[in-house]
Formats: sequence, structure tokens, C-alpha cells
Amino acid sequence: MKANLVTLSIAALTAATVLEAGSAVAQSFNSGSTGADGAFNPTTDSTLTLPPAGVLNFTTINIPSGVTVKFIPNVANTPVTLLASGNVTIAGTIDVSGGPGGGATAGTNLVPNGGAGGPGGGAGGNGSNALVTDDGGTGLGPGGGGGGVAGLYDGGGAGGSFGTPGVSPTVPFAPGAPAGPVYGSATLLPLIGGSGGGGGATHFGFTGGGGGGGGGALLIASSGALTFTGHLLAAGAGAGAASGGCADINEVPGGGGGSGGAVRLIAAVRLIAATISGAGGSINVAGGRAGSGCNVGGGAGGDGRVRVEAFTDTSTITYTVAPSLDRPSTAILPNAPSLSIASVAGIAAPGSPTGSYSTPDVTLPANTASPVAVVVTAANVPPGTLVTITASGLAGGRASASATLSGSFAASSASASVAIPTNEPSVVGATATFTLAARDGGPVYVQGEHVDRVRVSASLSGASEVAYLTKAGRELRGPLNLRR
Repeated sequence: MKANLVTLSIAALTAATVLEAGSAVAQSFNSGSTGADGAFNPTTDSTLTLPPAGVLNFTTINIPSGVTVKFIPNVANTPVTLLASGNVTIAGTIDVSGGPGGGATAGTNLVPNGGAGGPGGGAGGNGSNALVTDDGGTGLGPGGGGGGVAGLYDGGGAGGSFGTPGVSPTVPFAPGAPAGPVYGSATLLPLIGGSGGGGGATHFGFTGGGGGGGGGALLIASSGALTFTGHLLAAGAGAGAASGGCADINEVPGGGGGSGGAVRLIAAVRLIAATISGAGGSINVAGGRAGSGCNVGGGAGGDGRVRVEAFTDTSTITYTVAPSLDRPSTAILPNAPSLSIASVAGIAAPGSPTGSYSTPDVTLPANTASPVAVVVTAANVPPGTLVTITASGLAGGRASASATLSGSFAASSASASVAIPTNEPSVVGATATFTLAARDGGPVYVQGEHVDRVRVSASLSGASEVAYLTKAGRELRGPLNLRR
């Protein structure tokens, strides 16, 4: 019996902005940049390695026309946060888009073909190669598209969701794979990226198309003026399509497209009006295309979210989705609730997990029997809160269990017995929901709505998600960032 490979995607949890009634907004904005990284003035295409927190503290930013800036994700797969204590000028391109899914083919592909998510975004699900299961893998992220389901007609993967829903593909005589849920808040507080599309199903001798990666998440905040005439890309990636071998109508379904990611811009000039200006700039958070199949294709990814904050905005920006507009607010949230996976079957999770199926964070001994104990820890979450822990296999197997947090508000933990799949790598995640109370015991508001509960989620590799549940039944979410 071979070892059980368990990937734990740990997400650093952050919370959405909560404003108590009567809060005032000052006519100035401080990005919070320390200036420690100096001035950023690239003259050629550049690829920056993100620091552990994903935050770069510049004095000024100037990206000229013709220059493209990309990023190497950090271990935690955080969003990209660019802070400037001075002015920001973007005439070139910043790209945090997801990566494309691999093609559907005749033959058994042993290499995972789900597309990588952009920084802060979820990876696409792998297309099935029929060695473990005929079903395709689910896309990662809170809106990950479902993997294609094998049957009389093997199904394509569904599109990832974010600001708008992905598409569930049409399959003859059977339901298509489900698209993930819409999530996130118009404020993009906390910041979160898009979700991956599902992989295509297949049968032995073929490989389904991989899902496209979700677009990443990008925040640019300036204590001065932001002049934008360039391009910001946080698009979801297209899914893997069929490239041959269509003698059998069941062969090689395509994957689902990744959802678009997130872009948030904030600018201010101290003592005078905050300003965002520029003509001809564009912001692309579109979902990725569906992967075509020999008979059954995948579904397209949903669009992402855009937020623009300034006291004065004279820009003429082209958007793929309508932005949310407001005055400047907090760039980075402090003292957020957190939920982390501490151990699986008594084996401690690493402090900086990779969240990679190919390089598992925890490897269980070959004689480990399922179910196993999974321990989670929490901070700034009330004791007594119920936590649901899930395990999702690379090729589609899934199980869940629940436990109650014990300890204090500052530090608590819970343990549950979870039936982790033993024949494939898995992603383990956790979710908790609790009642929200303001510091003075009065009501709490988000986007003008009375909020009474908070749900937090975590998994081994990126940042967790916070969702605020309103009295009116709305759900305003924040991030869970996963990658393969």
C-alpha cells in the first residue's frame, strides 16, 4: 500500500471591513507604505518574487509604456499588494492573470494539467486520466468549478465563479458539473482572487482537459496621486481543449475556464483632494473561455471584481466589468479572525506550506487508516463555534466532519475525524461561522447592511475566507486562496 499524500492548503485569514454606525471618513488617505522597498521604476519587463506577506512598500511606482510586470507567487499564495507613500504612474502593464489548463488528449497523461492560479487565485482542476477515477478534478478556491462527471457521455469541467457565476456545461442525458458559488464583497476587503475551473472527465486511454486557473488579486494604494493609462490584467485563464483523438464520442472532454480575479485601486493626496486620473487605461478581470471537447466541452469562467477608491476620479478607464466606486478606505485590515489547520493524523502541518499536490505538505504513513484526526486552531473567533473540516481528493473524492472550538476568543482549537481519501493527494480545508458583535454591543454594518454572523474558512496554502452574513440574507465574502 502506498503512502497517503495529503496536501493541506493553509490560508491566512482576513476579515472584511466592519463599520459601526456613525463612522466618519476623513478627506485624506495613507496607504500604509513604509517605503522600505524604495522607488519602483522598471525599464524592462520584470518579474518580482512576492515576499511572504505579499506586500511591497514603495516610495513611488512608475511603470512606463511597453513594460510588463509579473509576480512569482509566495508559498502562501497571497494577493499582490503594492503600497506607495508617494505618487503612482502606470502606463505599462501589471499582469496577475491565471494560467491556462492543459489540453485534452488521446493517451494517459501522468502530469497534472490544471492551470495555475494567479497570485491569490485558485488553480484549475486536473483533467482525469482515469487511473484513480474517471471524474475530473474540482477547481480550487471558494468558487471552484466542479470536475466533469464520467458517464455515457463523459462531462466537461464547470467554470469557476467569483463576481459572476461560471457556466455549468451541457451533457447529453446527464446533469453537467456544477459551477462554484458566487462569492466576495464589492469592497474587496479582504482582498481575494478568482477560482479555478473544473477538469474534464474521461475513460481509460485518454486525458480530460485541465481547468483554467483563476485570476489573481491586485491592490495598488497610493498616498499621493495615481495616474493610470496602462493595463491591469487579472483575467481567468482558458481551459484545456481537445487536440485530437475523437474517434469515440466519449473521448476527451474539455475543462472549465477559471474565473476572473480582483483589482482594487486606492489613491489620495494629503491635504488636497485624492486623485485618480488617466485616459485609455484598461482593467481586465474577465473569466476564462471554456475548453472544447470532442463531443462535450467545459463551461466558461465567471468574471471577477474591480474596486476603485478616490476622492477625485477623472480617469476614463475601460473595464470588463463595472467597478465598485467609493472614497478611500483601509488598504490592509488588522486583527482579523484566523483559522488554520494545525495537524493531520498527529503530523504537524508546516509553518509555510506549499499547498502543492506534487509536493505534499503532510505525508501519512502507508499503514494509516482512514478516518484520521484533523486539528484546527483559531484566533479572534468565539469558543464554542462549530468548525466543518473537509478533505477533497485530487481526482474528486470528498469527505467532511465537524467539531467545536474550545479555549478562549484569542486562541482556540478543535479536532475532528475525517475520512481522507487514501489513494490520491487531497486538500484539507476548514470553515467556521459565528455571531458578530460590535465593540459597544450595538449593531455592526457592512456596506450599509446589518450583519449578525461571520463565517471563516481556511485551507493549507493561501489566505482564508471571511464571509459576513446580513440580516437581509446577503452574504459578503472575503478570501480563501488556494493553488496546486
